[in-house]
Order: sequence, then structure tokens, then C-alpha cells
Amino acid sequence: MNETLPLLVYCALMSGTPGPNNMMLVANGAHYGYRRTLPAILGINTGGAVQTFVTCMGLGALFVAWPLLHEALKLAGTLYMLWLAWKLAVAPAASDRPPERLRFSQAALFQAVNPKSWVKAVTVASVFMPAQWSVASGALFVSVVGALIGFPCISMWALFGVGIGRFLSSPARRRVFNTMMAISLAVLALLLMR
Repeated sequence: MNETLPLLVYCALMSGTPGPNNMMLVANGAHYGYRRTLPAILGINTGGAVQTFVTCMGLGALFVAWPLLHEALKLAGTLYMLWLAWKLAVAPAASDRPPERLRFSQAALFQAVNPKSWVKAVTVASVFMPAQWSVASGALFVSVVGALIGFPCISMWALFGVGIGRFLSSPARRRVFNTMMAISLAVLALLLMR
């Protein structure tokens, strides 16, 4: 199929570039390590795959018919990211009390309000769905490909956080890191709202 390579590249770019998911994974990786961040990685991947599948099956058409629904989800996602940024910024700097760990269910459900995830799902549904397949087969194919490509891409962000975490031995360094991550997440949220 001629669309597979472009789909792989698109999924790698969308999963591997900075976004709300990856900023949260860096913070979680730094504070909790890779193994304890793995549920969040799996939650992001699962939530994204379900979102892509549902969008391919027709949810994207709702956004075209009712653009206000898309705008409402975008606003909810922005507000949620700003709330996460605030929680990270005010988290205690003491090394024994890191910010709250992102859980599987939280990460999966976050995809419903993550603007970047919606852009990815709608683009995959409108550009990369195999025309010669049934809708369900095509939706399943692109969703699975996205999850398979996404897992190593977002894992790298968590591993990047693990590497940074080694330098966060003092409360002062941890405070600076939390503040930088909170600012990054807030700026990203506001940029995605445009």
C-alpha cells in the first residue's frame, strides 16, 4: 500500500515532537523513572489508538458538522493543560514529594481533550485511511500503526526525563525543573489554542 510509508512518517513526527503528552512524560520520567511512567505511556498510546479508531469511524464528521464541538474540546484541553502546569509548578520541591504521577486512565482520557491528539486523529482519518479497505478494517489498521509507531517515540521522552532526573537531586534543582516544565506546558497549551 502506497500510503503506509507516509503514515509511518506522519505518526512518528506527531508522536516524537513536543506536545502535552511528551511534556508530561518528561516530568513523570524525571520524578518516577521509566518503569513507573510506563502506565502513562501505555495510557497515551491506548487513548490515542481509540481516539483515532473512533475518529476514522465517523467522529471526525461531527467536528465538520459542528465546529463548536471541536472548539469546546480544544478549550477543555487547554484548560486541563493549564491546570496540570499549575499543579506541576506548585508541587513541593522536596525530593520525597514529587508531583502526582500520571496514571494509565488519566493519560488515556487526556487524549479526549488533547488538541494535538485530535489533530493527529482527524488527519489520519482524512488523509491516511486506506480507500480500498472497509472503514472498520482501515480504522483498525491506522490505529494500530499509530500505536506501534507512537510507543517508542513517546518512550524516548520518558527516558529523556529519566536522564534529567539524575540531576534533580536537590530540592532547588527540582523546583527549577518543575517550573520550567510547567511554563513549557502552559505555553504549549496556549499555542495549541490558536
